[in-house]
Amino acid sequence: MSFKNQIVVITGGAKGIGRGLVESFAKENADVYFLDMNFESGNKLENELNDKGYRVHFRLVDITKEIELAEVIDKIPKIDILCSNCGIFPQKKIMDMNVDDWEKVQKVNVTSTFLVTKYSIKKMIGAKYGRIILTSSITGPVTGFPGWSHYGASKAALLGFMRSACLEVAKFGITINAVMPGNILTEGLVQQGNDYINSMKKSVPVGFLGDVSDIANGVMFFAKKESRYITGQTLIIDGGQILPESLEALA
Repeated sequence: MSFKNQIVVITGGAKGIGRGLVESFAKENADVYFLDMNFESGNKLENELNDKGYRVHFRLVDITKEIELAEVIDKIPKIDILCSNCGIFPQKKIMDMNVDDWEKVQKVNVTSTFLVTKYSIKKMIGAKYGRIILTSSITGPVTGFPGWSHYGASKAALLGFMRSACLEVAKFGITINAVMPGNILTEGLVQQGNDYINSMKKSVPVGFLGDVSDIANGVMFFAKKESRYITGQTLIIDGGQILPESLEALA
C-alpha cells in the first residue's frame, strides 16, 4: 500500500491513535500534515519522523476555532485524505456535569469534525477526489459506559453527520467513512496500570488489546483509491468486544 504523492491531513495527531495515523501514513510515503494543540508533543513527533526521512508537517491550531482552522487548511497545497481524529473523553457522571463540561466535549469531538470537513471538502471538490475518515468509537453508537454520556453522544453524532455529509459530496468523487475503535493500547491506557489493562483484555474475545496500528490499518483501507465504491460506512475495530452477550460467554 502506498500513498505517494498524496497529502493527508490528520487532526489530533500528536498522541494516541492520531500519532499512529501520522506514523503509518508517513511510512506509506504520504505527505502528512497533522494538526494539534499540544506544541511539545507535536513538534517532537514532527522532528522524529522527519529525521527518519519522512515528510511530516506539524501545525499548531485550535481546530474548534473556525477562522484559525480555515487559515491553516487554506495554506495546505491540496488535501487528498482527511482523518478527523481529534477527541477528548473526560469521565464525569451526568449529575456532576454542567453545560460547559457537555459543550466542551461536543465542540472538540463534533464541531471540529464539521469544520475541518467543511474546509477540506472545498479543496477536494476542485480535484474531484477525496477520502475522509472519521474516528468514532464503539462507545455511544453501540455501547455505553458510566461517566461518558457526553463522549458517547459525541461519537454517535459523528456517524449521523457522516451519513448525510457523504451524500452531499458523493458526486465529486469524495467518500466519507468512519472507524469505531474499541479498547486500544494507547499512552492513556498504559498509564492505568497492568491490572486495569488485564481486566480490559478479559472483555476482548481475541485475548489482547489492539494497538494504534490496528486502527491505522482500517483507516488506510478507507483511504485507498480502490475504496471508491465505499461511502457512509463504519468499520468496528474492537477484537470482537461488542459481540458476547456476557463475559461468561468468553470463559
